[in-house]
Amino acid sequence: MIQTLDLPDSTSPGAKTLQTALKILEEGGIVVFPTETVYGLAARADHTDALERLRAIKGRGADHPFTWHAPSAADAREGSPWPSLMGRLTQRYWPGPLTLVRPCPNPTAGRDLSQILQGEWLGVRVPAHRGTLALLKSAPFPIVATSANPSGSPAALNAEDAQAGLTSPPDLVLDGGPIGKGQDSSVLRVGPGQFELMREGLLSLTNLQQTAGLKIAMVCTGNTCRSPMAEGLTQSLLRETLRTSPESFGFKVMSMGVSAMDGMEPSEHSCVALAEQGLSLIDHRSQAATIERVMAMDRIYCMTRSHMQVLLSEIPAGQGPTVELLSPEGQDVPDPFGGSLKQYRQTRDAISVFLKQRLQDWV
Repeated sequence: MIQTLDLPDSTSPGAKTLQTALKILEEGGIVVFPTETVYGLAARADHTDALERLRAIKGRGADHPFTWHAPSAADAREGSPWPSLMGRLTQRYWPGPLTLVRPCPNPTAGRDLSQILQGEWLGVRVPAHRGTLALLKSAPFPIVATSANPSGSPAALNAEDAQAGLTSPPDLVLDGGPIGKGQDSSVLRVGPGQFELMREGLLSLTNLQQTAGLKIAMVCTGNTCRSPMAEGLTQSLLRETLRTSPESFGFKVMSMGVSAMDGMEPSEHSCVALAEQGLSLIDHRSQAATIERVMAMDRIYCMTRSHMQVLLSEIPAGQGPTVELLSPEGQDVPDPFGGSLKQYRQTRDAISVFLKQRLQDWV
């Protein structure tokens, strides 16, 4: 008879239940526990024999890694690249039905996750079931889990089904009652050059892109000099950092002017200054900073304080995007309009410096 204990969806599921589960896991045992989507089979992530047994019970090959079930979003993000981008995803969806497969080039502090890495990639999730989270938080070792069903079989939505069809029984079943959703977590692989939905569950690729990326606008006066250069340089900086198109991560970058007319071509010197950086403004046409365009953005960066004051006077209080100067130090970007190519180059270079300072706010 398999030992079964109740694990309610509560932050205080009971000391005896937690102590029993932790003792079994510590010794290399296998425990069934509930999540908000399916029941899972759990084992210590740093216990070789436990992982081998978990793989045998599941019927899973060595090329399919297990997922670290972390006790909090802060723990799960530790050591990951791009803290701002990852932070937007985890703040929105954790605890919850999202598994992130992300680079983990260095060991996570205080935890041995080496046996569940696939190259330098780590699968991690923070489940929303409060009883299971309490177990994860109380464990002095990392815990991995996989769905409690033989590979290729339907997901287990109750404690009874979680034991059926396995090649050998688990050591403990934590019964959280029936699970309503019955759908897998979405699995997103996110890292340099990759924003790939490996498995669509409760969250779609569009959901995840809208959360991970930002709609960014650069604003000047006529949208023919400074802000087009800032737009092109921002696109280039994001592409270099993400190692693929910013759009695939959900970023949208544009520019506009507070006194602009729609349809004007960029200034010749702006085109030359960006061409020297391998960038083209040939398709750029100016557009006015209408309230509709402004309100569709997440972040707006203005070249001067006067631009910022115009926008803030038009945006309803407490609504709309964040509006800031492009310079984190509060400097205005000088207007090169009517000046020499040298002045345009100086403006371009100043914009580049400010964008690199802003990058950490975006990714």
